[in-house]
Amino acid sequence: MNYRLEDFLAPEVVSTQITGVLESAVEFHGTLAYSGCFHVNGVVHGKITTPDMLVIGETGRVTGEIFAGVVIIFGKVEATIEAKYRVEIRRPAVFKGEMSTPSLKVEDGVIFEGTNKML
Repeated sequence: MNYRLEDFLAPEVVSTQITGVLESAVEFHGTLAYSGCFHVNGVVHGKITTPDMLVIGETGRVTGEIFAGVVIIFGKVEATIEAKYRVEIRRPAVFKGEMSTPSLKVEDGVIFEGTNKML
């Protein structure tokens, strides 16, 4: 998937500087806390916390809890999400779970099975 971070809406208070990448051959269990923009192309089981941005790539898989400023999903997520500013779910994403966010964008072709509470 070719995309640029400039293609996504993010408030000025959210850092889009890439500070880490979890590659597709990596599986992580536990709590991941960071600042900046983190790309998940591998598998995360647990809790992700950031005041900034999380991007889950097409090969990315996340199960657990996500607390972030902005969340962008291309992969598969089975989680509870609390996003302070925005969630974008882009094709070919699959989302199952609950989320709370003031702004939600869901592209055609996405599988969304769950609930959303607009803050």
